[in-house]
Amino acid sequence: VYRPMMQCSGIVFSLLGWVLSCLTTYLPQWKNLNLELNELEIWTMGLWQACVVQEEGGMQCKDFDSFLALPPELRISRILMVFSNGSGLLGLLLSGFGLDCLKIGERQQEQKKRLLLFGGMLFWISGITAIVPVSWVAHSTVQEFWDENIPDIVPRWDFGEALFVGWLAGFCLILGGSLLNCTVCSTEVHPSSVHYAVAEQQDQCQHL
Repeated sequence: VYRPMMQCSGIVFSLLGWVLSCLTTYLPQWKNLNLELNELEIWTMGLWQACVVQEEGGMQCKDFDSFLALPPELRISRILMVFSNGSGLLGLLLSGFGLDCLKIGERQQEQKKRLLLFGGMLFWISGITAIVPVSWVAHSTVQEFWDENIPDIVPRWDFGEALFVGWLAGFCLILGGSLLNCTVCSTEVHPSSVHYAVAEQQDQCQHL
């Protein structure tokens, strides 16, 4: 009873984490900059583009011209987030074929366990590679914010909403992979053994 529930919970958490990871990759709010001279404008920076949010004119974005012109943390973060999305998608495909509720390959339980285990490990990798770039950008933002060499009149970048979405994505992916791997280690009660135990109990009751 618990195996299908844990497997479904693992798949749901992993799918949620993968969707949030893809959303984090393309959100332009990795860093926010609020100009005190012009409070009606908020600048944001993501992995692919920079945007300015105006109170009257909405949002205007511009893609980065060169990958090499980006800061090191954004370059590495872009690579890691794309890898996280790819490994999460592969983990969903593999673990989906390893679910007990799927009738395909029902007689090949060992192969299904391997697929489920490999899918859970891919979710771990996807979660870690989503948390690392988000934490790296957050760390560099904190260092720049408290840098004493920068004059106080210079605006400072602050945390964007995408960082919190990325942390949540990594947590969901690691939790989903852990639930799937726990079901692989748990013992499975086959229906035949259950029917045998029920029949044996009925025989004992008849003898009594």
